[in-house]
Amino acid sequence: MLTTVCDGILTRGSSPVPAPSHPHRTVASGGSPHTVARPCRHHTGFPRKPCGQSWTALSVFLCFLVCVVNAAVMPQPVQSARPRVVALMPSMAEDLYAIGAGSQVVAVSAFTDLPQARGLPRVGDVSGIDVERIVALNPDLVIGIPSQTRQVEPLRRAGLRVVLLPDATYAEIFENLRTIGELTGHQAEATATIARLQRETAQLQARTHRFARRPSLFVVLGSGPIWTAGATSYISTLIELAGGVNAANDLHAAYSEYSAEALLRAAPDVLISDPAVHLDAVLDREPWRSLRAVALHRVYSMDPRLVLQPGPNYNQGLRWLIDRLTPLATAR
Repeated sequence: MLTTVCDGILTRGSSPVPAPSHPHRTVASGGSPHTVARPCRHHTGFPRKPCGQSWTALSVFLCFLVCVVNAAVMPQPVQSARPRVVALMPSMAEDLYAIGAGSQVVAVSAFTDLPQARGLPRVGDVSGIDVERIVALNPDLVIGIPSQTRQVEPLRRAGLRVVLLPDATYAEIFENLRTIGELTGHQAEATATIARLQRETAQLQARTHRFARRPSLFVVLGSGPIWTAGATSYISTLIELAGGVNAANDLHAAYSEYSAEALLRAAPDVLISDPAVHLDAVLDREPWRSLRAVALHRVYSMDPRLVLQPGPNYNQGLRWLIDRLTPLATAR
């Protein structure tokens, strides 16, 4: 039964239960006491007294008692300033640790190799995500990428909050840091992290100001057939920041197959490859052995996590590229 107060007189009434503030959490249903001002003509159960008459000691005590009861039993909205988070992609885990939200991470993907995340449950890989295990962890937030839309539908149906953030471009590195900072209560740390990363980028790019030329670089993501990164890819942006030119800029897709003939025509100064390609095993075959980069031993194996994957560690990949392009770009 709900109680109301008007000029110190208790009345009976009703009041709706407020909706929980968190859209993916539930609050136990039931009565929720509130104090609501009612006209004096609705008083019942107590002697009528004129409106405006001063409060009596009894009415003050009764009002105090109602307030105490209300505070004790009113359901509180589910609000978490520091939500528990599941990161379904390595880049998302790196974002969380970069902005100081690492202590809130309760599970990561199988390919997350951050030392800080060692020992955390692995709840996703290339084949999918472990829905039951994620639900059992009872996280407040699950972060992934748009290509995981179908995989996370069971999580949404289970009432978990899921946010999918694209992470394919250079600009999205900073957008994701900012968004994840807002979602986890680390806005200030995210802003500071973005500023620090951009300062480091400017310092690294200053090294390219003395480049006499812009070396061309070809990214080998597959050797049979040949796959590479095109003009719209993240790695192409990183190559430009490093003072180079993507030798496959004629390829407008982000990632696609590339012909041997086009590779010979491009004649890149440098080859970089994903270690999983095992490029060294085919360098004695065409078209590789006819490339100037191969003849001059300008073939390098990269760390995909630093060079291919957008994230807060991108400056390490940028530095790696600049180190390999500098001897060619500054040679007289």
